[in-house]
Amino acid sequence: MNATHYLADWRPFPYQITETRLEFDLAPRATRVRSRIGFVRRGDGDLVLDGAGLKTLSLAVDDKALPLSLAGDGQLIIPAADLPDSFTFEAEVEIDPEANTALEGLYLSGGIFCTQCEAEGFRHITWYPDRPDVMAPFHVTINSDMPVLLSNGNPVEEAPGRAIWQDPWKKPAYLFALVAGDLRAVSDSFTTMSGRKVALNVWVRPGDEGRAGYAMESLIRSMKWDEDVYGREYDLDVFNIVAVDDFNMGAMENKGLNIFNSKLVLATAETATDGDYERIEGVIGHEYFHNWTGNRITCRDWFQLCLKEGLTVFRDQQFTSDMRSPAVKRIHDVQTLRARQFREDAGPLAHPPRPDHYQEINNFYTATVYEKGAEVIGMLKRLVGDEGYRKALDLYFERHDGQACTIEDWIAVFQDATGRDLTQFKRWYTDAGTPRLTLTEDWADGRLVLNFHQETAPTPGQPEKPARVIPIALGLIGPNGDEVLPTTVLEMTEPAQSFSFDGLGARPVVSLLRGFSAPVTVDREIGADQQALLLAHDTDPYARWQAGHDLALDGLILRAGGRDGGEDFNRALAGVLADAGDDPAFAALCLSLPGEEEIATAISARGGIPDPDAIHAARRAQMLDIATTHETALARLYDAMAQPGPYRPDAEGGGRRSLRLASLAYLSRLDGGARAEALYRTATNMTERQGALEQLIAAGRDKAALADFAAEFGANRLVMDKWFMVQPLRAAPDRAVARARELAAHPDFDWKNPNRFRALIGGLTANHAGFHAADGSGYDFLAEWLMRLDPVNPQTTARMCSAFETISRYDAGRQAHARSALERIAALPGLSRNSSEMVTRILAGLN
Repeated sequence: MNATHYLADWRPFPYQITETRLEFDLAPRATRVRSRIGFVRRGDGDLVLDGAGLKTLSLAVDDKALPLSLAGDGQLIIPAADLPDSFTFEAEVEIDPEANTALEGLYLSGGIFCTQCEAEGFRHITWYPDRPDVMAPFHVTINSDMPVLLSNGNPVEEAPGRAIWQDPWKKPAYLFALVAGDLRAVSDSFTTMSGRKVALNVWVRPGDEGRAGYAMESLIRSMKWDEDVYGREYDLDVFNIVAVDDFNMGAMENKGLNIFNSKLVLATAETATDGDYERIEGVIGHEYFHNWTGNRITCRDWFQLCLKEGLTVFRDQQFTSDMRSPAVKRIHDVQTLRARQFREDAGPLAHPPRPDHYQEINNFYTATVYEKGAEVIGMLKRLVGDEGYRKALDLYFERHDGQACTIEDWIAVFQDATGRDLTQFKRWYTDAGTPRLTLTEDWADGRLVLNFHQETAPTPGQPEKPARVIPIALGLIGPNGDEVLPTTVLEMTEPAQSFSFDGLGARPVVSLLRGFSAPVTVDREIGADQQALLLAHDTDPYARWQAGHDLALDGLILRAGGRDGGEDFNRALAGVLADAGDDPAFAALCLSLPGEEEIATAISARGGIPDPDAIHAARRAQMLDIATTHETALARLYDAMAQPGPYRPDAEGGGRRSLRLASLAYLSRLDGGARAEALYRTATNMTERQGALEQLIAAGRDKAALADFAAEFGANRLVMDKWFMVQPLRAAPDRAVARARELAAHPDFDWKNPNRFRALIGGLTANHAGFHAADGSGYDFLAEWLMRLDPVNPQTTARMCSAFETISRYDAGRQAHARSALERIAALPGLSRNSSEMVTRILAGLN
């Protein structure tokens, strides 16, 4: 059985570290790590140190040798009675970076030594109190013949075969980083608002220097933005980013030495899409912003993970909004939240942003912690206003700099800064589930009464859900399209609450949840004509898009159920297409139909059992209807949005390309992929080339293009990840699993590389009807590969298990197939605790 950790059991560490000194003798199979750690007693308790997979060579306290038998299974315990009030602990251990395929701790990635210590990777390096509330300055010596030797902080000494780094800022072990290898730097500098010059480096493999420029530009923009918007200045003499190919996560915010998955650093127009560029900018910003919200102020324990991650996601969302289009960014964020977090809330993996228990912390790096955590910050900001938010953040940085904090500390800062009682608001942190907001209306004699009711369905371990504070931003649109009430924020605090508006000349249409002011689902009676009115005239971009999206979703649900539907959305698109050139990115979003997974979610929420094949057929039919009705307008837009000059990865150019590709998706239903084939041949950027390739796959005309793509980009691992991903993703459902099997046998399918594994397996699981094939072949394929990967990389395996999390919504036959696949995984000898927890929770949620 896996041990369960409970928030209620947390106790402070009874010792304080005055300094951590580490010395590494790097070798691929036998790296020596010598540690010298100063401790001071500050409470009662034994000295408990964490370690995993260590070959312990020596132990000592104040130069007195200790028996190696103290180094037990995962813990080293020295009784308090044997320790003075102040002492130095020393250890020498040996580790094997080359054998570290789990990519936790110190490992080798293509000949480069690198580390990943969040959440509990440092224990794979040496004996240490591996918990986020134990913070200390680090002094690190690296001995190696590698040409580049990096660690946290500032360089103290650099000589052939040796480098010494000193980090003057206290940090927990999870923020430790080390990199050594044959690397090249793309360098620049930044002068802070107080006049300090900071050396900036993006380190890449030889030959990749030409693809790191955009990452550097993004870093400089991030540093300037954090000063301008939050008043936060960088605090070291150097900031290093390193790109590595083998990485379980996107990136890591280690103090002064951010390690990145290379896909979030390397980009050129020929190899990266607009989406890649935006992600690079956003993730560079995210990890840099962690310097204050995560590093200078960290989380007391891993239950508080959303404190640093939710806040930093919110900050990177603000950053991208300021760099690009706020309206488009907000809609993209909502789409991500619904696709990932809402499905989490609705299934067996549901948990609050601040959970009260876990078995494996790596399984809680989730959309709930990150994306919903950010939404909670956004609601706080909306409730206290811009001035109150800035005042609270300034107090947060002033009060808690250098500390490890809790959600309670965070809430207290807002209460103290603004005078608001946020006791009820805290439920957003402690309660799982997505509230369902129901609206009914009463209209009489110029008075509109809005009756709201909120309810949150039970989730595992939380059957009862008290009412939450829900900020409801709304406006009123008159029947002629004029706005009769600008955006107003209502604060709902009760299970049921009514709000009235008087003096209205005619019954308006409610523009509800403007800006997506709260992460809730909405249930309201609204006619297609009212949705079309909002789509045409709403002054809030999010609410306008949502009206069209709901109109499309309602029609698709009818079609999936064998009824007529979709005509209203088809008609409403005429207005969108007529004005599409005014804001191409927004128009592209309005043109995009809800995805098959979202349709299934909506059918399930309305009490139905989704049929993946019927949903796929309904969506294809709707696209054909739209293409047939609007062929002339779509063709005009496709031609008009052609790239007018050299490629630029900015919002304007990206918007034009997104509208062009949205038009192409419809036109390909009529021309069999002829335009896509021509675009593939002539495209000068990866955005259009990949977009064309996806339409060719969908049209069954992909053979030549796929061969050409592999021939041109076969040596580029990141671009070939796209090749592996798009084939199962865009394949016809009855061919998706077969295509995935063929690709899994391809000699370039390096399944031990997390990017390549996620590309192929994730591509299949994102093909809704293909993965949920009625014969269970999609589930079987996924289970086979998860069982193969688990002994090698438990983290990636566990995260891919979440593809099964929605299976309880489908028919009994699919559930039976999924149960069989999950039970095979569960029975795997030596199954990791990461995957065991995920599979057990998903199985418990099956009918």
